[in-house]
Amino acid sequence: MPDSKTAPRADATEPDRVWFRFMRLHQRMLIQMTARVRALGLSIPQFDLLSTLTEREGISQNELAERLYVTKGNVSGLVDRLVQAGLVERRAIAGDRRSYAMHLTPEGRRLADAGIAAQRDFVARTLGKLPAADLAELDRLVLDWRELARAVDEV
Repeated sequence: MPDSKTAPRADATEPDRVWFRFMRLHQRMLIQMTARVRALGLSIPQFDLLSTLTEREGISQNELAERLYVTKGNVSGLVDRLVQAGLVERRAIAGDRRSYAMHLTPEGRRLADAGIAAQRDFVARTLGKLPAADLAELDRLVLDWRELARAVDEV
């Protein structure tokens, strides 16, 4: 009799089953990363914003909203809270009285770097344990899936 933990079920490759496995895995990883980020005193949205600014400081709130896939209103409230916490600064953009450039404070940079280090450690301890060939195949599959999802959005 095959081992039920290793032998694939006949229906194991049905798209719905793969979808649910993927979504459950996503939820598990989100819970685990949320705990790591919360240990730094941040929420996931706060960490997302801070880590985005490590990639490109000086962008406007509109650009931040686009990069984070959230509304301008959501990013505005988030930036307000991060400014109050002393993690982000709004700086005037020359020639534009309505927009501000977002910059990390030293404490914001420290927390962003700590969160990125926690994320890298988590990835290394999970996804990083897969053999290189499996990781390359997974990357290819995720990119293919992403393109299919983008095509559906365009329709």
